[in-house]
Amino acid sequence: MSGAEIVYETVQRSHYCGELRENHLGEQVRLAGWVHKWRDLGNLVFIDLRDIRGLCQIVFSADIDANLHAAASRLRNEYVIAVSGQVRSRPEGMINPDLPSGGIEVLAHSLTVLNTSATPPFPIGQAEAVNEETRLEYRYLDLRSERMKKNVIFRHRVTQAIRQYLDSQHFLEIETPVLMKSTPEGARDYIVPSRVHPGKFYALPQSPQLYKQMLMIGGLDRYYQIARCFRDEDLRGDKQPEHTQIDIEMSMSSQEQIFSLVENMFSHIFRVVLNAELGTPFERITYQQAMDRFGTDKPDLCFGLELTDLTELARAMSFSVFHQVLDQGGRVKGLRIPGGSSLSRKDIQEWEANIKTYFGAAGLSWIKVGPDAFQGSVAKFCNEHRQLVLETFKAVEGDLLLMVAGKPKVVYQSLADLRLKAGQYLKLVPTDVYNFVWVTDFPLFEWDDETGKWEAVHHLFTMPRYEDIDLLETEPGNIHGQLYDLVLNGVELASGSIRIHNRQLQERIFRVVGITEQEAERRFGFFLRSLEYGAPPHGGIAPGLDRILMLLLKENTIRDVIPFPKTLTAYSPLDGCPSSVDEVQLRETHIRLDLESQ
Repeated sequence: MSGAEIVYETVQRSHYCGELRENHLGEQVRLAGWVHKWRDLGNLVFIDLRDIRGLCQIVFSADIDANLHAAASRLRNEYVIAVSGQVRSRPEGMINPDLPSGGIEVLAHSLTVLNTSATPPFPIGQAEAVNEETRLEYRYLDLRSERMKKNVIFRHRVTQAIRQYLDSQHFLEIETPVLMKSTPEGARDYIVPSRVHPGKFYALPQSPQLYKQMLMIGGLDRYYQIARCFRDEDLRGDKQPEHTQIDIEMSMSSQEQIFSLVENMFSHIFRVVLNAELGTPFERITYQQAMDRFGTDKPDLCFGLELTDLTELARAMSFSVFHQVLDQGGRVKGLRIPGGSSLSRKDIQEWEANIKTYFGAAGLSWIKVGPDAFQGSVAKFCNEHRQLVLETFKAVEGDLLLMVAGKPKVVYQSLADLRLKAGQYLKLVPTDVYNFVWVTDFPLFEWDDETGKWEAVHHLFTMPRYEDIDLLETEPGNIHGQLYDLVLNGVELASGSIRIHNRQLQERIFRVVGITEQEAERRFGFFLRSLEYGAPPHGGIAPGLDRILMLLLKENTIRDVIPFPKTLTAYSPLDGCPSSVDEVQLRETHIRLDLESQ
C-alpha cells in the first residue's frame, strides 16, 4: 500500500486516542485521527495520533511489517489516518508522565490513509506565534489546537449547566425572532432587505428585549434563551458584531428574586464545571458608591486602591487650578499608590499622556511622599499643608499620590484607568480570584451634550424607582432606575432591570428622551398596544455568555471563546465577509448601490 494512497471508506473507531490506558493492555484497537507528530528512527516510525480526546503514540516496526513501515514513513503532519493495532506498555524509560496515555502505545498492524494534508500555515497548537488574522483565516486549523478545543468544549459544558439549572427552576427555553422590526436600542441595527416587500427591511435583534417582555404578557411566566444578538458598533476585545447572551425574564419578580436566581445559577456553573464553590450573596454597591470609590460602574474589587475626595484639601491649597475647577462645579479626586515612589518620572508622564489622550484630562498632579517633604509636580503647594495631605490620603513615606481635577466624567475615567495601571504595577491583581459585585441604583437618564437631550442609561423599558416617578417631567437627572449590573473582576457580565408594564408610564419615558407620540407609534406601537392587555409586573437580566467564558478561561478577548469570530473591524478572514453580492441579488431585493456619493 502507498502511504499517500487515499482510501475512501467508512471508519469505525473502537476507542478514542486519549482514552487508552494501562487497563487496555493486550487489546486490539482501531483508532482514527490526525498525525500530530511523526518521528522516523530507522527501523521504527513513531506517530502521535490526535483526536478530540487526546493523543496516543503509534509504533510501526520494519522488523514486523516492512511494507507497513514504509507506508508510515511517508506520512506527514495533519494527514488523516486510521490505524489498527495492539495496545502494549511503553518500554522502561520511555513513559511520558505529561500525557494521560503516556504509559502505553499501540503497535500498528494496519494503516489506512483517509486524507492527505497540505503543509499547515502554522504548527497546530502553536498558533500563538502567528498573528491573529492568520489564525482566524485558518480557524478550522486553529480549532484543532488543545487550547481552542478546550475552550469550545468548556463553552458546551457551561451552556449545558445553565440549561440544567434554569430547567430546574421551571424556566422555559423559548426562541424569539431573528428577523424583526428595527427598534434601535443604543447601537446601530444590522438590517436585512425584504425581497417580497420592496423598500422594507428587517433588523437583526440587538437583544430579544421586547419579545421577552411580550412573552411575560403572554403568561409564559419564566423564559430563557441562549440568544444570538447583533450590534453594529465599534468593537474592542470584549465585543463582537454578533454575541451570545443568557436571556432571562420572570413575571411577578422583584430585584431580590433576580439576584438570588443569578447567584444560584453562577454557583451551579462553578460547581458543575469548575468543581468550585462561590460565596453568596454577592457584594452590592450603588452606582454612586462605585463611581466615588473606584471611578467606574464596573469596578474590579479583587484589589483595593480606592479613590480619595480632595475637595477640602483642594480648597485649603493655594493651587489656583484646583480652585477654578471646584468653582465651575468640577471635581478634584486622588489616588494613593502604596510604595509608588519607585515609579520614575517617565512612567508618571506616560500615565499622564494616556489620560490626556483618551479621557481629555487637563493633566496629572502628583507628589512622592518623602521623610520630611514632598517631591513632584505640585509639591510646593502640598508641603505647606503636609499634615492635611497625609491625613486626607492616609499616606506614609514612600507613597505616590496622584490628583486629577476637571469635569466629573473626566476625573472618574482618568482615575479608574490609573487605578488599574497601579494595580498591575504593584502586582495587586490576583489571577485566581472571582469577585462578583452587583451595581445598583443607576441614574435612569443621562444628559448628552452633543444631542442636547436626555438619553436612557441602559434602555427605555426600565422601571424608575417608584418614589422617583413624579420627577419624570421636572427632574429627569435625579431619577434612579430599578436597574442593575453584575460585574466580575472589572468586567460587566450582565445588565438587567425591572420593566415598565404600563403604557402611560412607558409613554412618559419616551417623552423625556424626545420621542414624540407619532414616533413612538411608528417604532414601538405593537409593543405599546401589548401593554394595554393586562401586562404583569416583570423583570429580567441578560448575562453575556462570551464574557463569562473569557473570564473563566482567563483569555484576553472573547474572540478566543467563539468558534468563528470576527476581527476588530467586524471582518471575517475565514470566508471574506462582509462581501459583495451578485447584481441579481441586489435587483431582487430592490437595492441600487450609490457608493460614489458616499
